[in-house]
Amino acid sequence: MTDHDDAELFTRLRSLWSDVDPVPPGLIDRMIAAAATESLSAEYALLTLVDQPFGAVRGEADALTLQFSDGTTSILLHVTTTASGSRRVDGWVDTASAEIVLSQGDSIRSTVPSETGRFVFDDVPAGLTKVQLTTAVDGEERTLSTPQFEL
Repeated sequence: MTDHDDAELFTRLRSLWSDVDPVPPGLIDRMIAAAATESLSAEYALLTLVDQPFGAVRGEADALTLQFSDGTTSILLHVTTTASGSRRVDGWVDTASAEIVLSQGDSIRSTVPSETGRFVFDDVPAGLTKVQLTTAVDGEERTLSTPQFEL
């Protein structure tokens, strides 16, 4: 068989499948939309900061309140400076969470929130910090990661 014969055979096969099992109407548009919006929840979580002007995130504020959400799960963090200069992070999550992880570079701490969604990290040093939580929503395990923020 030559390349020309192969191309003709593939054209006939494509035509046969188009007649027997055509692509459902709108499938291509739905797939493009699904691929384009796949990461929107994560992007929304990165952009949802409340209760503090952006200047206070990197300023000398004694308290900082941040909220992150992916549209399904929300996490609220209240950061205060202790007398020793370290930070205390009080947090609340609105969905049953298996684990909350606070990471700063190579340092990783984890905790399990109470039944009411409350958790605490004590003696956290200043620096770039990220919080990640794992939840089970509708039987599906999901992860919400905050962007890095300065403590």
